[in-house]
Amino acid sequence: MSKGTLYLIPTTLGDTAETMDVLPVKVNHVINTIDEYIVENEKSARHYLKKMGIKKPLQEIILHPLNQHTEAGEISGYLNAISDGKNIGIISEAGCPGVADPGAEVVKLAHEKNITVVPLVGPSSILLSLMASGFNGQNFAFNGYLPKERGERIRKIKELENLAIKRNQAQLFIETPYRNMHLLEDLIANCDKQTKLCIACDVTLTTELIKTKTISDWKKQLPELNKRPTIFLIGR
Repeated sequence: MSKGTLYLIPTTLGDTAETMDVLPVKVNHVINTIDEYIVENEKSARHYLKKMGIKKPLQEIILHPLNQHTEAGEISGYLNAISDGKNIGIISEAGCPGVADPGAEVVKLAHEKNITVVPLVGPSSILLSLMASGFNGQNFAFNGYLPKERGERIRKIKELENLAIKRNQAQLFIETPYRNMHLLEDLIANCDKQTKLCIACDVTLTTELIKTKTISDWKKQLPELNKRPTIFLIGR
């Protein structure tokens, strides 16, 4: 018997009214061939599958939790069905599994087990914001979350600004949405006035905001980013 496949199932980046506005039809086709998933959150995964029009009754779908409490041994067990020829899908909380996402650990293990991994096309706020920023798309770095402690965060901001200017390397980073304004204020207060900052907020949603301006220009009017998923980019 041939092995099954591990599919990386993309999701929308927020509560999009029409999923097909940002996801290709193939995603809908694939989810209707899978009845076992590895997911970050069972409730939101079921909501997503229902919204995508899954035909199989949700109570018959097997969902394996993947979070900070999941041990490596459990993850290995999640993939057992693939040896029996079944396909399994990974659903992250938002965007693309494996990109700034715990699904990467599952994918790593799948390769070790010689399991075929198939990524499906979907929205990545990281790549979409880089595309729309006007910054160097051939040399960039995603830095994840910056330090919580303000002094360390400011030092990191200056370090990333220096890399962006000297290497022409776009620097991308994020913050917990309810702390967005604190990070923005630190960027405005500590970066050179001619440094360019791109703010990409609510990417793919109807409230989307993507603007690149100098720090000097941003000082004239700051956007309201509280509790809105945002990617910050520094470049030149």
